[in-house]
Amino acid sequence: MNEGGVKRCSRCKKLLPRAAFANNRASRDGLQAYCRECWAEYHQQRQLAKGKNVRPRVLVPAGHKHCRRCGETKPHSEWDRNSSASDGLSSRCKSCRAVEGRAGHLKRTYGMTEAERDAMVGEQFGICCICLDAPAEHVDHDHGTGRVRGVLCFSCNAALGQFKDRPDVIRRAAAYVEGNVWKPTLVAPGVYQLPS
Repeated sequence: MNEGGVKRCSRCKKLLPRAAFANNRASRDGLQAYCRECWAEYHQQRQLAKGKNVRPRVLVPAGHKHCRRCGETKPHSEWDRNSSASDGLSSRCKSCRAVEGRAGHLKRTYGMTEAERDAMVGEQFGICCICLDAPAEHVDHDHGTGRVRGVLCFSCNAALGQFKDRPDVIRRAAAYVEGNVWKPTLVAPGVYQLPS
């Protein structure tokens, strides 16, 4: 029975607005006989009767969504947008996606798990291998072979990258910092002698 902008659900018998019903082109009024809530409950009961594994429904307040990964209900501001999803939001909250993103980056880039990285940090007593001062947070690897060398602080890891992992340049930089400035001697036109 359809009266103006409302319709009666044939399951719960409530008089609800048309927006509470999903579309069904086969029916005369173009809407399903059950409201969305009743249809979801009916569908879940049918799946259980067939012996299928069904996730339990979680009721959430308006403007919130339940994350099945962490089990928390969070406001929509804690979710990334996903235009292809029915509700327009990602299937995992921002914090869960961030955790999975970090784990995926370690696996893709270095071929290691977070547990292996944490074990490496533990072997270094939680500090950077180079400066022995700052906390070890960034995985360092040989850009030529891809082999992981250790876990460094941001500054030391960036410094190695700036020196392009060249030991000769790093040694010259150490000598420069120690006061032994590299001053080449001109031997012939275009030919310089390096200090010993």
